[in-house]
Amino acid sequence: MIGFLLRKTLYDLWDNMFRIVALNLGFVACTAIPIFLPQLAAKFFNSFALEIALTAFGILLCSVYLAAASFSIKSISDYGSFGFGDFFKSFKSAWPAGLIMGFFVFLLFLIVTIVMPFYLGIESPGGLILAAIVFWTTIFALLSFQFYFTVYSRLGSNIIKALRKCMIISLDNSGLSLFLLLYGILVLALSLIFAFMFPGPAGVLLYLDEALRLRLLKYDWLEANPGADRRKIPWDELLIEEREKTGTRSFKNFIFPWKD
Repeated sequence: MIGFLLRKTLYDLWDNMFRIVALNLGFVACTAIPIFLPQLAAKFFNSFALEIALTAFGILLCSVYLAAASFSIKSISDYGSFGFGDFFKSFKSAWPAGLIMGFFVFLLFLIVTIVMPFYLGIESPGGLILAAIVFWTTIFALLSFQFYFTVYSRLGSNIIKALRKCMIISLDNSGLSLFLLLYGILVLALSLIFAFMFPGPAGVLLYLDEALRLRLLKYDWLEANPGADRRKIPWDELLIEEREKTGTRSFKNFIFPWKD
C-alpha cells in the first residue's frame, strides 16, 4: 500500500504541478505575517504582547488557508482537478477547521518556545518528568492531528468528530502515522531547495489525503467482512481498481507525456 501511495502521489503532484505551486505560493505569502510582522512591530513598539498577537494572527491565517487548500487537494487525489474559483468557495466550509488547527499550532508554538524551556530549566527530576510528559503528548498530537485537514474535508465538517477520528486513525495505524509524519518532514526539508514552492505544504496535504483515502478502503473492507483479521488486509485485492486508474509510466512518458 505504501509503494502505491508514493507512486500515485508522485503522479498527481507531477500532473498538477502548477496548481500545487500556486497553492504553495499563497501559503508562503500568508507566512510572511507571523514571520515578519512581529519583527517589524518590534522596531516601532516595545510590546511583547503585540508580537505574540501578530504571531497568533498569522498562524491562524496560515491554518485557515491550509484548511481551504485541503478541500481543493481532495479533488486531485480523487482523480479530478479544481479551479481557483473552487478554492475560494471552500473558505466558507474551511475557516472553522482552520481556526481550531491554528489555535493548536499556536499552542504548540508556546509549548516549544516557553513551556518546554521552563520545565527543563527547573533542573530537577520533577521538571524532567513534566518536560517528558509534555514532549510525548506533543508527539502524539502531531501524529494524530496531521490528518486533521484531510479528515475534516473528506469525512465531514464536524470539528469534534474530526478530532476524534484523527486520534482513532492514528492509534489504529501507528506505523503508517509515524511514516507519514517523518515523510512529511522530509518533503518539507526537500522543499527548501525550491523555496517551498514544490512539493511544499500543498504536496504534504496531497499525500496525507491520498493516504487517508486509501486507508479508508481498509475500513470499508472490515465493515463488509466482520470478524476478519485486521492484521491481514488484502491490499492487492483492494487496490486493483486504484492501480488500473493510476496506471504506470515509463520515464519517457513521465517527462514527455505528449511523445507517447
